[in-house]
Amino acid sequence: MHMLRSFAIASPLALAALALHAYPPAPLHAHCSIGPSDEPGKFSLRVYEGDDFCDEGRHCSSNYNHDKFSRLTGITRADLARDGASLTATMAAEAGAFTCAGTVHEGVLSGESVFTPDPAFIDRMEHMGFTGYTSEKLEAYAFLDVQSDWVRSVQQTGVAGLTEDNLIALHIFKVDRDYIAAITALGYPMPDADKLIALRVQKVDPEEVRQIRAMGYKPSLDDLIQIRIFPITPDFLRQMQGRGFKDLTLPKLVQIKIFKLDE
Repeated sequence: MHMLRSFAIASPLALAALALHAYPPAPLHAHCSIGPSDEPGKFSLRVYEGDDFCDEGRHCSSNYNHDKFSRLTGITRADLARDGASLTATMAAEAGAFTCAGTVHEGVLSGESVFTPDPAFIDRMEHMGFTGYTSEKLEAYAFLDVQSDWVRSVQQTGVAGLTEDNLIALHIFKVDRDYIAAITALGYPMPDADKLIALRVQKVDPEEVRQIRAMGYKPSLDDLIQIRIFPITPDFLRQMQGRGFKDLTLPKLVQIKIFKLDE
């Protein structure tokens, strides 16, 4: 009897939790414009609210994206020359579907946008331990085309510190399992997610690292980030060795770069 009573009490709570879980974040509505990008074959997408300007003239665009026209259906580059045409451009992504419906004027489609999150994507991400998604974050995932298979491949490398937020940066800077494997193959311990982002931001190249190590240097991961900032390259090291400097440490080489003593 006690067990039946407990089940009767718990069932409504469980059903409420399941019902809440079944509903994805609400769709996002905003203004949008799609025009040609400065890069050939690409479009420029802007999504914004209100009159596109905040108080004191601050720009209020919530998203600004460049991508290939092939990511859109319902519009082509040629359609932007059809002044007055009514079009609905759609971008289908795993995180959700984005539409921009409006009219072409002076080479730009302007109108209203709707982003609809995909509950199946949210469920796949939750199974990998990523939760708390908002519509805004999912829209960013959609624009960047962040896919669950890529997330899973990065997670399976054993990288620590993965979050819903830094997955975006990891994707932007093209951190994938091949890059991670190339770094660890050099003998370094597995970097965490933020360290991998820092390495990629500074364009740390495993092949360059291999050359630097072959010259007798043993830079740490933090050293690799620092020497790329200035930058200290294999060619620079060979130039210094050619001038007779055989025992310069990495900190001394950094100072040479800072004070332009190599010029």
